[in-house]
Amino acid sequence: MTKGKCALCKIPNKICRQPGGHSPAFCSTNLYGEAIAKAAEEYEKADIHEFARLASVQEAECYIDREANPHYLFPVKPRIQEIIEFSHKMGYRRLGLAFCAGLHQEAEVVSRIFEGHGLEVVSVICKVGGVPKETIDIKPSEHVKIGEYETMCNPIAQAEVLNAAGTDFNVLLGLCVGHDSLFIKYSQAMVSVLAVKDRVLGHNPLAAIYTNDSYYQRFKNFRLKELTVKDGKQE
Repeated sequence: MTKGKCALCKIPNKICRQPGGHSPAFCSTNLYGEAIAKAAEEYEKADIHEFARLASVQEAECYIDREANPHYLFPVKPRIQEIIEFSHKMGYRRLGLAFCAGLHQEAEVVSRIFEGHGLEVVSVICKVGGVPKETIDIKPSEHVKIGEYETMCNPIAQAEVLNAAGTDFNVLLGLCVGHDSLFIKYSQAMVSVLAVKDRVLGHNPLAAIYTNDSYYQRFKNFRLKELTVKDGKQE
């Protein structure tokens, strides 16, 4: 069976963007009609319908001069502003902020900004609970600082803390790859991401994509191996 490959579509007038549009053989709109119909049923649920509706309203409100002809895109709102506005649209009052210990300072600023806009914030750090890494069978040689005591990142506990606090909406700030996945899986409230972690690129992972033809061309020129760096040298 041909699998959907939307990322590879080069057709300008796509079937997913306008009536009477065209599509390649690998078009997901054509290949996965049953899945799309299942999604349509979900949107009929009152709470999901309203969440999706207001998310779309928020999307449009991120631009100004929308009535201009000819039309042009003029975005004006950063993501943190979107989260604040969307929370108010949804009637949310208590936000959960699940953050990485490495972004503690940023979490304080974010928390104060949210609270300054009338939102209650329950924040929880990734190390909550102080559980040693050995609990999940991590060896001392697998610690960040080899041989030293370290507590594990605990995204399930972060989610459960916010569940217990009864948050209306949870915001992720810089959780590690995989840890963010576990948080989302166990969070009872809807989740949005303010920022993701990228230790090398200052939490701007798309920088490697934008420079794919220059500084990061190694990603496409050969198959990456797992890299280990010790004393500043790649092994």
